[in-house]
Amino acid sequence: MLKNLLIKNYALIEEIAVDFSSGLTIITGETGAGKSILIDALGLLLGERASTDMIRTGAEKAIVEGVFYIKGIARVADILRGTENDITEELIIRRELTTKGQSRCFVNDSPVSVSLLKEIGDELVDLHGQHEHQSLLRPETHIDFLDDFGGYEKETASYQTLFRSLAELTGKKRELHDQENELKAKKSLYEFQIKEIDTVNPQTGEEDQLESELKILENTEKLNELTNGIHQLLYEAEHSVRDSLIKARKMVEQLAEIDGTFTESIGEARSAEVIVEELSKQVQTYASRIEFNPERLEKIRERLGSLSLLKKKYGGTVDLLIEFRKKIGEEFKFAENFDVELSKLEKELESLRSECGTKASLLTHKRKESAKKLEHAILSSIAELGIQKAKFVTVIQQSTVDKSSTTLSVKIGNQLFAATSKGVDQVEFFISTNVGEDVKPLVKVASGGEVSRIMLALKGALADSDKTPLLIFDEIDTGVSGRIGQSVGLSLKRLSQHHQVIAITHLPQIAGLADAHFAVEKIEANKKTSTRLRKLETEERVREVAKLMSGAEVTDAGLKSAKELMGIK
Repeated sequence: MLKNLLIKNYALIEEIAVDFSSGLTIITGETGAGKSILIDALGLLLGERASTDMIRTGAEKAIVEGVFYIKGIARVADILRGTENDITEELIIRRELTTKGQSRCFVNDSPVSVSLLKEIGDELVDLHGQHEHQSLLRPETHIDFLDDFGGYEKETASYQTLFRSLAELTGKKRELHDQENELKAKKSLYEFQIKEIDTVNPQTGEEDQLESELKILENTEKLNELTNGIHQLLYEAEHSVRDSLIKARKMVEQLAEIDGTFTESIGEARSAEVIVEELSKQVQTYASRIEFNPERLEKIRERLGSLSLLKKKYGGTVDLLIEFRKKIGEEFKFAENFDVELSKLEKELESLRSECGTKASLLTHKRKESAKKLEHAILSSIAELGIQKAKFVTVIQQSTVDKSSTTLSVKIGNQLFAATSKGVDQVEFFISTNVGEDVKPLVKVASGGEVSRIMLALKGALADSDKTPLLIFDEIDTGVSGRIGQSVGLSLKRLSQHHQVIAITHLPQIAGLADAHFAVEKIEANKKTSTRLRKLETEERVREVAKLMSGAEVTDAGLKSAKELMGIK
């Protein structure tokens, strides 16, 4: 619901700051006082088109700001979540318009686009009257009105689950068709690449192993030289390390005979001799295996050359090359079996289209049943609201498609029907408000007052299911007599039990039912005219209702009648 509204420097409004409550709020005022300006400002806040002409003379900027309580409104929370805005119990919406033509929108002080502002506004407010911010005037919403009235959420959810699977599978089929020509063109290339890679047959880790072996084969002469040199130095030379260690060990033994502290050092000297012997044997064993093999050397060089060529063409490393081979192998296999895969997918789609069609057909049946009840409810209500002998029809249609169509479709019987997440039905309300006239689309109804009363009747029928928190009715009493006005007022009062309702009216029968009553007044100060909005206390409310009944001159009899109308003793 709308908790607070601030309007600054908008048309005749210098500044208005007002708190609203739940229930039925009535706004009255003299013709020309600025009631329409107030509605225009609200429309601006809800994303309607902005004009610099509406900035108050002498001001640089116009501001309209509203604070809405949104706890429990899931659709608004989803919008905010999708735009990464914080989700709070209160939502502050602000629109600023400068004389330079700049229009800026903010949600909780974060800049947003006008389109997002309008999307949020559509969920928060239905504004009815001489304005376009009316969900009833958007035919695409009629199916939602009917479904909300019917209350078959379980069937709708069941269909939507299947439809999501159908949409996903249809998208997959579309991707397959998009890939078909590309795959056929690449099939011969893949075949050549696979043959080229498989001829070499690279293995994981072999490159490192080959390079290690190549290094050894290319350095056999050096390896022989080094191993022989080590063996000579350690074991064979005239003054070898081994001989020197033996002499050193004998000297340590002599030391130990004199000083026992060298006893342990004898063992260490012997260990050094063993280490030298082991190292010498290891070098000798290695030297015995060294063999110069020019054939093996050439094979390794050729193999590494082949791997290098493949790496340059298909991957920077052997591992990437193997990964590439796996990928094109799968692509080649898919290309070879494309028709089989497509046929398999088409069978799945055929089954899913039939399942979806069954669910969609059930929804159509439910809608037709609900449409008759809704038509009866609307006709009964609008007759009470002064639109006599009207005709109201809910038109439910479907569109067939052929097999070659790319439109998402479901199968009912032997026929394909265009489908959306809401089923196969297009729903639109038709009406005739005059005797002898054929019904026409509701969006072409000329009278704003009639649209408002039709919406009032529809909202009354949907009171339990409709989730829009705030309904605004601008001059809903246009062309309405006092008796009908009483019915309109009672309908608004009943509606205010489920929604916050704000209504602008000239009829005392409606104004007398207010939970809160505001007066729009035009004042002059400092040679400037301003519009203000003032909340009326009980006595002021009585006087305002009396003025609506008898004119500017209020009599005691008029006050008494007003109190009777308002139920005040």
